[in-house]
Amino acid sequence: MARLQRKKYRDQEGMFLGEGLRTVRELLLHLPGPDSLVALFLSPDAEVLLPGAEGYRGKVFSVKPADFQRLTETESSQGILGVFRQPRFAPVDDVPVTGAGRMVVALDGVQDPGNVGTILRTAAWFGADALLSGPGTVDLYNPKTVRSSAGSLFSLPHYSVDSLENELERLQLKGYGVVCSSLEGRDFREFTDWPERKVLVVGNEANGISSGVLSLADRLVLIPHGRGRVRVESLNASVSAAVLLDRLML
Repeated sequence: MARLQRKKYRDQEGMFLGEGLRTVRELLLHLPGPDSLVALFLSPDAEVLLPGAEGYRGKVFSVKPADFQRLTETESSQGILGVFRQPRFAPVDDVPVTGAGRMVVALDGVQDPGNVGTILRTAAWFGADALLSGPGTVDLYNPKTVRSSAGSLFSLPHYSVDSLENELERLQLKGYGVVCSSLEGRDFREFTDWPERKVLVVGNEANGISSGVLSLADRLVLIPHGRGRVRVESLNASVSAAVLLDRLML
């Protein structure tokens, strides 16, 4: 199971790991179906921490503490390890632009697993319809991403593409407006006429949104500095996403 720490084997097997009490509990709460859980490994001390685990009959295995470290590379697993099947989601469809608006979050080279997991969780909280992962973005099933996503890997449709530019152009043809943050953009609070269907692009932590993606933007927005005396260079990628999702979705 330890090899599922590596993307190559996660992709081959179509599985991923959930480690630790909180992560596994949240994934179990959001299971799409019984087949989504492959196996649950518990050390004797951990069995009392996860009540109800006996309900997954035939998939729960007791593991001696000395053997548990062979299954995981994480020291903070708390003796709890779940193996789950990766959900399969289709790309965003072409539902007619009627009724409630639709919202997609796109990741353009976001590399920190904690940021990606937090963005997943935040997008699910605000009611986004899907998350789109472009090249250079960390694997959505990286164990650290899984931990930060708080179970939203099962609740928020998501998919990856080889070309973010091509996918954004496809979505624009279906009526989506592309929203990108940029130092050249307008204060996001000045916009009142957001597209009914929209894609919010979140860029790389160090370099921002790539030039090719920026060239497709229908809205360039800026989150201005506050009025405090302390000035920082930029906001964390997941914080920026949360600020803009609040404006776009609420």
